[in-house]
Amino acid sequence: MSDDSEKSQLTDGGWIAWFCSLEDHHFFCEVDEEFIRDSFNLYGLKPKFSHYEEALEMILQPDCPDEEDMQNEKFLRIYQDASDLYGLIHARFILTPRGLAIMREKYLSGRFGTCPRVLCERQNVLPLGLSEDLRTSRVKVYCPKCEEIYIPKRKCIDVDGAYFGCSFPHILLSAYTDLTVQPTTSVYIPKIYGFKIYKKKGSKFYQQPEHLTQMSYYGPEQLRNCLLYTSDAADDLLCVDLGGRRIIKKK
Repeated sequence: MSDDSEKSQLTDGGWIAWFCSLEDHHFFCEVDEEFIRDSFNLYGLKPKFSHYEEALEMILQPDCPDEEDMQNEKFLRIYQDASDLYGLIHARFILTPRGLAIMREKYLSGRFGTCPRVLCERQNVLPLGLSEDLRTSRVKVYCPKCEEIYIPKRKCIDVDGAYFGCSFPHILLSAYTDLTVQPTTSVYIPKIYGFKIYKKKGSKFYQQPEHLTQMSYYGPEQLRNCLLYTSDAADDLLCVDLGGRRIIKKK
């Protein structure tokens, strides 16, 4: 690719379009600027950020960053807040009628991937967060067929689960009843040379656990037993700096 074409990729379009086109950001939709400019939709977000005004201004910029910006430490600090602020605004936008319609089309086209469970037969999945709080958990995917959650095929290192929230898949499926999927009735039965295994699933001696732990989000108990977001991201040193902060990855 020529230098001129690489430069044009960095300067064409606004910040929102640029951000959504970054590597592993294919789960995002572009939030309407009118939605962002309405202060009612931003209620309660300002205290969460130290550079709120600058981050909001960056999000609404008509031009996307250039190479000089990418080398500027001040820009990167504000970008950190801008990406988190956009993510929380995004979590609210995708619950609106317009946001749901956009995400519905992405779901039908398979943009979020398919369920890794073999018996779900490549059922499309939806993005899901396990916490409404930032830096608790990366985005996961929810399968409407087996009603389980999984790590996305592409790990989406810098995509926080809070950018989608805990309720989005269920609200989308409730709003569009034509997307309703019948729960799977196919169950894998372990066997040895064709014989069911004693006390394993399928055996008449198999006993269902009496007490199943129900979890739809990360609460205090789960947080004590899991890695923090930045520590989790630090497994991939190409995606974070020494402070655990995300590094922008360009296509």
